[in-house]
Amino acid sequence: MCASIVMEAEGMRSAVRSSFWMVVVAVTATAGCSLPSGSAEEPRALETAPEVADSDAAREFPTAAAVDYQLGGAYPPPAGVGVVVRDSTARPAPGVYNICYVNGFQTQPAERELWLRDRRDLVLFGDDGLPVVDEKWPDELIVDTSTADRRRQLAEIQDRTIKACSAAGFDAVEIDNLDSYSRSEGALTVEDNLAFAAELARVAHGAGLLIGQKNSAELGSQAEEQAGFDFAVAEECLQYNECAVYTAVHGDRVIGIEYTDNLAEPPAETCARPDRLKATVIRDRQLVAIGDEGYFYFQC
Repeated sequence: MCASIVMEAEGMRSAVRSSFWMVVVAVTATAGCSLPSGSAEEPRALETAPEVADSDAAREFPTAAAVDYQLGGAYPPPAGVGVVVRDSTARPAPGVYNICYVNGFQTQPAERELWLRDRRDLVLFGDDGLPVVDEKWPDELIVDTSTADRRRQLAEIQDRTIKACSAAGFDAVEIDNLDSYSRSEGALTVEDNLAFAAELARVAHGAGLLIGQKNSAELGSQAEEQAGFDFAVAEECLQYNECAVYTAVHGDRVIGIEYTDNLAEPPAETCARPDRLKATVIRDRQLVAIGDEGYFYFQC
């Protein structure tokens, strides 16, 4: 999964793997991939789901448009990109369809102490008395969606963030960590999280924004029908053979992100696969900004 912080750097790749990625970068530069100028390479009982708001801001989702996924830092989008995803703390990019990243089901690392001090009753705690965290992102606390009252309070908190996205000029929001129930030590259910997602959808639609499902292919049409998602953002659906699950529900209103550290083949071959999403981008796992070490972008 993604979050708007930078993951710890991975260990050094072997010399063979390093050589492979040097070749990949060379392929990127010659495969018609458009990179930003200045790049070093240039290369649970649910209410009825809400209806989409009739708003100019929630304009038709641009299907099959070139995408950039900029959660690790904002920068001018590559030439030809029509959709950009940025963190809620960033400004939208001019001239494109902008999606605002919101960590709906877990807390942001910088807000850990705030939640434990001022919103402790909304944080999920385990039998050991400790807050439950995401093992992959240990600075992110899992929020407690198990009761209607907690979901209401959580929605009031996210209301501010989502409305701020709208005021800033974003067109849509993607809500991350829908699958937090799978890391909740059995304390949360799918129904809990879908009920909360429906609350967030009402907020988003009321603010004139579309709302996107983030991952959780295992939910199939349940997520769209019960929560009211308008589109999806799928990480690594090619690598896990899940892309068709998303398109069966959302058609071409799906954005795919694949990561360089988990590709089964070079980027150009990944893009040539017939089962890939029309809007697929390959990026470095840390999603760093252009100019930062490790930056990688390859548009299918």
